[in-house]
This record gives sequence, C-alpha cells and structure tokens, in this order.
Amino acid sequence: MADPRVANFAKVLVEHSARIVPGDRVLIEATTAAEPLVRELYIQILEKGGHPHPLVSLPGMMPFSQDELYLTYAKEAQLDFIPTFYKIAYDQFESRIRIHSATNTRGTTNIDPATAQRRSKALSSITEAQMRRGAEGAFKWVTTLYPTDAYAQDASMSLKEYEDFVFGAVHAHEDDPIAYWNSTAAGQQKAIDWLTGKSQIVMQGPNVDLTLSIKGRSFKNSTGLFNMPDGEIFTGPVEDSVNGWVKFTYPAIYGGVAVEGAELTFNRGRVEVAKAEKNEAYLVKMLESDSGSRYLGEYAIGTNFDINKFTGNILFDEKIGGTFHMALGAGYPETGSRNKSSIHWDMICDLRKDSEIRVDGELFYKNGEFVFDT
Repeated sequence: MADPRVANFAKVLVEHSARIVPGDRVLIEATTAAEPLVRELYIQILEKGGHPHPLVSLPGMMPFSQDELYLTYAKEAQLDFIPTFYKIAYDQFESRIRIHSATNTRGTTNIDPATAQRRSKALSSITEAQMRRGAEGAFKWVTTLYPTDAYAQDASMSLKEYEDFVFGAVHAHEDDPIAYWNSTAAGQQKAIDWLTGKSQIVMQGPNVDLTLSIKGRSFKNSTGLFNMPDGEIFTGPVEDSVNGWVKFTYPAIYGGVAVEGAELTFNRGRVEVAKAEKNEAYLVKMLESDSGSRYLGEYAIGTNFDINKFTGNILFDEKIGGTFHMALGAGYPETGSRNKSSIHWDMICDLRKDSEIRVDGELFYKNGEFVFDT
C-alpha cells in the first residue's frame, strides 16, 4: 500500500518549495531508490501544468552527491567534462528538484581528494548558474532527501524510524503541511528584522571565539523554498571580516568523507590554520580548491527544534535548533555575499551550553535560544 506521506511530501515540494506553474520545465534529480517520490512528483507537476524531466540514475551515479562510480573510473578529461543535460537545465529551466537518495553514503570515502577537487571545479559553473539564477528569481530550486537504509544507518535508526523522522521533519504526516511551513516564517522574520542594519557579530562559548561583520549584508528566512526540511536564518558575512577560532562539534561531511573534530582559525576572513582529529588531509586539500575556498560564503543559525539529533546528513543537521553553521566557499549572492568557489561546505557547532551571540554589543542569542529585546 502506498504511503500517503509520500504524496504529501510531493505536494510540499511542488506547491510550496518549487512553486510550479503552467509551463515550468522541471528537472528531477534522483536515484532509483527514490522511485515512489519521483512518481508522485511526476504526476503532480503534470497536474500543475509543468513539464517534468526526470534524470534518474543508479545509486552511486549522482553527479552532485555520492558520485562513486564516476570518481572511481573517470579519466582526467572526463573529470573536467561538464554534464550536458545538467548544464542545459541549470541554464535554461525554470525549476529543479534534487532528491538525495544514496544507498551508500561512504562510497567516496577513499577517493583521492585531488580527484574530487578536480570534479568540483568542473561542476562549479553549474553551481554558479543555480545560485545566480536563483537569486534573480529565474530558477526555483529545492533540495531534499528520500529515506534509504544508508541514511538510516548513518543516523543509527531503523529504516522505519528514519522514515518517521524524515516525514516528520517535513511535516508530511499532517493534513496540511504547507500551512505549517507558512507559519514558521513569522518567528524567524522577527529575528531577521532585529538584525537589519546591524554590523558586528561576536560568538563566544566552549567551542567558539569568533567575530565577523554583517554590515551591508542581509539575512534570509529559510522556510522550505530551497531546502526541505528547513529552519534557519542565514547570510553571507563580509569576506575579510572573520577573525578567531571555532571547533565544530559534529563531523563535517563533504563528498561522502567525514572530517571529525575540525578546527579552523581565521585571520581577516581567511582560514589560516585548519586541524582535524580525523581526515585532516582531506580538509586541507579541499581548502586548496580555489581562491574562495578558505573564506566563508555563509553564516547561519539553525531554528528547527523538530530536528533534535545529529544524523550525519547536512540537509537536516544544519537546521538543528540551538546550533550555528558556517559554509566555506560559495556564498549566496542574494545575501550580498561576493565569495565564489567550487565548494560549499557546511560545518556545524552547538551553542546550547554556556554560549552566546552578541550583535553590536547587545545580547541576541544565549544557550540555543533567541533572547533579543523586541
């Protein structure tokens, strides 16, 4: 029997996130493991008058995630090749829906970092088109995840437990999940309004002593338009303003490689010292990807308290209520960020104990909660 939550999941993606209207050309990226959701998306996009273009791969063949087979067998010229159909879609289509649906999340763990780095550079023009056209309002993109055994194992859950977790985080179990996502905007907007016009952020706690500038930058209210599930406010810090130290309290996972105990020291915006307890060489190698990879493209605060544990998947983990995350590399132009890079690597730090954020000297956030004076 079909799970009714899958149809509700598709409804959220089609009507709330991608906002499909008649005539929209929609790229659907997935593996065969997400077949139930792809089927529902295909039907609902057609019902909305859109033109679905499923680009469904075997597990391990997703160009923008765990691309194990390509990175294992591709020669140098192939690593530099820009995938034709993806390039056309990102340059011309009105929308794309990406469904992470890996059956092996560690397939690229032993891939040479130089190989992954070279492939990332080849794909950077596609990433740039997504961010640029998204900022212009010409490209409605959303990234989500379909539960598989691999993700469940990473989260130390059974598949059924993980399905309940994913569908619960999306609120696909509710009669009207779109109403929930619409209701999340107001509270987050209050924090954004308070931050408007402010300049300096100072974060202090057991794992962070960091300052950065948000002068002239804008925070964005994330309520399911680009990620599903969602729950964060984010901006792009002034590129040369970041100074200090942070130790990320959760593994930083990128390209299927988990870097544990990552510590970064910034000077005038640039990562000057990078250390890690595990996979430090990979961290350092990715920091050498290009001129923008040692600078921050994003600073964000997670606000989703329905996501209350680390699962090993950044789509969920960066939204954990009571945390902040920063992304090395490419920034979002709509925030004012000017940083460009072939990477965008989110790293998360817990702020729920003995931690605070001050903005222009005023207490804004303490021990995982907003405390600003409205």
